[in-house]
Amino acid sequence: MKVLYNDGHVDECPEDQELHVVRHSAAHIMAQAIKRLYPKADFAFGPATENGFYYDIDLPEGTKISEEDFPKIEAEMAKICKENLKFETYELPRAEAIAHMQERGEKYKVEHIGDLPEDARITFYKQGEYVDMCVGPHILYTKALKAFKLTGVSGAYWKGDKDNKMLTRINGVAFRSKDELAQWEHMREEAEKRDHRKIGQEMEIFMMNEAGPGFPFWLPNGMRIRNSLMQYWQEMQDKYGYDQVQTPIILSRSLWETSGHWDHYKENMYTTKIDDEDYAIKPMNCPGACLIYKSKPRSYRDLPLKLAEAGIDHRHELKGALHGLFRVREFQQDDAHLFIRPDQITEQVTDVAHLITAYYAQFGFPYRVELSTRPENSMGSDEDWERAEQGLKDALDAMHVDYKLNPGDGAFYGPKIDFHLQDCLGREWQCGTIQLDFQLPHNFQLEYTDKDGSKKQPIMIHRAGFGSFERFIGMLIEQYAGKFPTWLSPCQVKVLPVSEKTRDYAVEVAQKLRDAGVRVKVDERDEKIGYKIREARSIDRVPYMLILGEKEAEAGNISVRDRSNETVQRDLDEFIADVIKEIRERR
Repeated sequence: MKVLYNDGHVDECPEDQELHVVRHSAAHIMAQAIKRLYPKADFAFGPATENGFYYDIDLPEGTKISEEDFPKIEAEMAKICKENLKFETYELPRAEAIAHMQERGEKYKVEHIGDLPEDARITFYKQGEYVDMCVGPHILYTKALKAFKLTGVSGAYWKGDKDNKMLTRINGVAFRSKDELAQWEHMREEAEKRDHRKIGQEMEIFMMNEAGPGFPFWLPNGMRIRNSLMQYWQEMQDKYGYDQVQTPIILSRSLWETSGHWDHYKENMYTTKIDDEDYAIKPMNCPGACLIYKSKPRSYRDLPLKLAEAGIDHRHELKGALHGLFRVREFQQDDAHLFIRPDQITEQVTDVAHLITAYYAQFGFPYRVELSTRPENSMGSDEDWERAEQGLKDALDAMHVDYKLNPGDGAFYGPKIDFHLQDCLGREWQCGTIQLDFQLPHNFQLEYTDKDGSKKQPIMIHRAGFGSFERFIGMLIEQYAGKFPTWLSPCQVKVLPVSEKTRDYAVEVAQKLRDAGVRVKVDERDEKIGYKIREARSIDRVPYMLILGEKEAEAGNISVRDRSNETVQRDLDEFIADVIKEIRERR
């Protein structure tokens, strides 16, 4: 695909950049269409993104754009594409660029150019009557935009600052071909079917309420899933040699000042006063782990000290960013903190990585790895950061793990390894993390006695595998579309008596299952068996249904229907033994 660069030359676009160019060009064409339909609209930013494109727009007072307006905007975009307008580019010095945008009434562009250095030269792209400041590149003609769709409308502050005016953000997607768009639409429909908020409500897993925005209410079915996941987590902590602890939810301001969170994270923390002193509800578990470490003298023989904590944390997220279980204000993190000697870095980081990847293998998630380095707003010396970053690199190299460098995205106290999971819809989720920290041990003056009797400072590893139980369960709901493996299913077997005559037998069968430790329900309603089967399959999404008629009651056996919809006659005791084995092995 040939594209127009901002110096005016035309060249082939690298294949991995084609989609970005198409989407950026679509943003310009959408803006042109909106300007034609709403001549008094002012335009702010309109970039391509990883998933599509958007434009932030200041509409005249009394004017609104909703999804009902999308068809006419898309029709105007299609018209512009059919006109086959040529993309042209030119450059102006900063002062001339400001005058150029002032003449066109583009106040946001004027302000944006004003933020640039005085010696800056500004490039513009033009198609037809529409002009936009842009670094490009772009497609050559509007006709080259083959496939696009507007996807949503929301609010966005100018420059992302809540003190600025709220603008209207129009989102869209664009692709190189109509086939790619059709594939995206299919995946979007599948995503809507799998939406964890929809399935969570249907299956009565969790609920949200305006009494606590961002604070999930876990319903009985949700607690069955959480408890099963927690049991698996606890078994894995034992297997990998962790001791489990629990630290307080509310701790004093002085603690958070020592840890650095009060200075670096306060806007995300909930605070309160107790006995006229400042306290904070913990956003993280690590300072509490430091206090446990410091509670008694430690020797080099005590290290590594591996403390696991399924801690409940609170972080203030903006209300508009809240999203089901994926973005909440209260969550339970599958956390751990390891206190190690310098000579244990490679061994312990490798061991943690093996634990995290074992989680993902259990649930069938592929993943990729990123190494995030020192951010601008950080604590500690250059020497400590160099040691920490090199320690993580050495561990990844020792494991022969392919990873991508993510400069400047580390935590304020240390670099980190992040694990990005890919779900069945191709979406990525950042869940697991391994963070190497020299800062908190220094801040809390942690030490151990080395072989020679000298006092040394331990190194701290922060570790999470699921990220949080909330987000991970949300991911599992969508990964399985609610059809959890038997060991996680809130109801593992549903017993369906065909008629009143077999209800007593159904209750007897259910009790035998319950006694064996299987989660079971009996549908005793006076409904037709076909209706009960459809509901058990589509709403409860149970792994197994036992359909009990008079024939089964007389013979003392069962008819089993699994998710393949195959129904077979089984001996009850043999079926129970098989289900128990399936649950125990977490297939």
